[in-house]
Amino acid sequence: MIKSVEDLNQAARAFRAALGRIRRRVLVCHGTGCVANGSPKVYEALRRELGARGIEADLEYLLEHEGATAPAQVEKSGCHGFCQMGPLVRIEPEGYLYVHVSPEDAPEIVEKTVLKGELIERLTYTLPGTERHFAREEEIPFYRKQERRTLAACGRIDPEDIREYIAWDGYRGLARALTEFTPEAVCQEVLAAGLRGLGGAGFPTGKKWEAVRKAPGSKKYVVANGDEGDPGAFMDRSIMEGDPHKVIEGMLIAGYAVGADEGYIYVRAEYPLAVERLSRAIAAAEKWGLLGENILGTNFSFRIHINKGAGAFVCGEGTALVSSIEGQRGMPRTRPPRLAERGLFGCPTLLNNVETLANVPFILREGAAAFSRIGSPTSHGTKAFALTGNVANTGLIEVPMGTTLREVIFDIGGGIRGGRNFKAVQIGGPSGACLTGEHLDLPLDFESLKRAGAMMGSGGLVVMDDHTCMVEVARFFMDFTQRESCGKCIPCREGTSRMLEILERIVAGQGTEEDLNLLEELAVTVKETSLCGLGQTAPNPVLSTLRHFRSEYLAHVRDKRCPAGVCRALRRLVINPEKCRGCGRCARVCPAGAISGQLKSPFTIDLKRCLRCGACRESCSFHAIEEVN
Repeated sequence: MIKSVEDLNQAARAFRAALGRIRRRVLVCHGTGCVANGSPKVYEALRRELGARGIEADLEYLLEHEGATAPAQVEKSGCHGFCQMGPLVRIEPEGYLYVHVSPEDAPEIVEKTVLKGELIERLTYTLPGTERHFAREEEIPFYRKQERRTLAACGRIDPEDIREYIAWDGYRGLARALTEFTPEAVCQEVLAAGLRGLGGAGFPTGKKWEAVRKAPGSKKYVVANGDEGDPGAFMDRSIMEGDPHKVIEGMLIAGYAVGADEGYIYVRAEYPLAVERLSRAIAAAEKWGLLGENILGTNFSFRIHINKGAGAFVCGEGTALVSSIEGQRGMPRTRPPRLAERGLFGCPTLLNNVETLANVPFILREGAAAFSRIGSPTSHGTKAFALTGNVANTGLIEVPMGTTLREVIFDIGGGIRGGRNFKAVQIGGPSGACLTGEHLDLPLDFESLKRAGAMMGSGGLVVMDDHTCMVEVARFFMDFTQRESCGKCIPCREGTSRMLEILERIVAGQGTEEDLNLLEELAVTVKETSLCGLGQTAPNPVLSTLRHFRSEYLAHVRDKRCPAGVCRALRRLVINPEKCRGCGRCARVCPAGAISGQLKSPFTIDLKRCLRCGACRESCSFHAIEEVN
């Protein structure tokens, strides 16, 4: 039980010393991606190998016997970020990182690396197209330009053991806040650090905290938004899974700053591992006296609850999220009053997303100046992004604010997969916009993105190559936001439906130039008149693709042609007479009877009757049927 700051310091020293007496720590990634790739089997295989030799460490024993040492310990860790290389295994203290590890590799890892410290080169990352091996994580190009601050402990500690978090200076930011700062001073420190909301809006966090602190009322709440509904985004999930105590510590500091004694973590039920680890972390913090009554011997008390969301995208919006916690249907409310004035259960409420709160312990531990030392002049600190799409290296990254798109896509991401050409990147998910080659040197910070007509969003980055149809991209995102609209306000409910109908007509080859004018008019109307952020940002992908790729829209409506060859209704299949052997197999499988010809002579396709199903192409052994744009 930790009852004072001195107890916390003593515990940190003891835990660090005990961990330091383990000769080698084997950390097996247990983030969702690696778990899906079989990392639990790798973990069990390594434990069996060490158990068979009777050498695995027992942290409890090391804590009880000050001079004792241990050869090795196998632990679970959070997400390393390089998800496509999983399962990942990190060996400390050498810092070796092994990729694509299988259970069959366990005996060799134990025999060579754990017991002898030898590197197994075949298990290290190899740069594609070369024979260059990289033994350590920080040497790999994927990590070289990253600044892992919020994600620093992910992959380095066991997220299910509070003692390891404490050993990493965990809860020291809280200790400083409670003993060296007044609530007002905490708000000012966060404001001085320049931390801004990392869920999308970029509002100064300190200002939001100060507004809740000053709001009248004896009962206040802190809510952590871990809903994260953007397709392809998993930043908050990885933090909650890999370093849950950092989120809890951030909430505790926020609670002290604004005068709240209770908090909720709103996390979608589709994140079962995050829910499990947060639950374990809350129970452990309560057991050790870091949650509950009179924390660290002060008069500050705080409790945290977990609320599992049902997966509605609209519940990422603050007022809809609050309604959901209250047991009501997740629908936005009109503002004012704002949540800072009247939020959860009618009380002043501070709502920050998980990544924002996870940055707070560093600020209180190291100071505002240390936090603002990296980043751009107006956007301080770092930002985590989920890098996905047609890029060579996909995964979770964290970079200083102001890092350019070119650095992210080509240095960290390794360029476009398959050597193809870069076409666009969708930033900010369904609420964001497409950026093109002319934006590759754009700094990733709030102001630069806003000037380019885009937004940071929660941090999703979907990279697209020259085989991507931008009209289909706009249709995909509009289909998502239309499905996720709560239907409360007419502009969003009806406007997104009409926009989707137009986009579906265009990709089906039935669109007109008048449709483009109507689509743009509808997009502006929905953006300007919708009630909440979902409707106000839903047209962004449409408006940005119309602005940067209007020629593609015109090709669809004027020429009935998809330049990327993606839209099935606009595909045109022809038979190359030089390749056709006249076997007639294509004619036999055509469901529309659109193919005719004489045996042993080239056949032809009637494009008016062709269904564009591709059955003929699949049946042709001579690759004579080709697609033209």
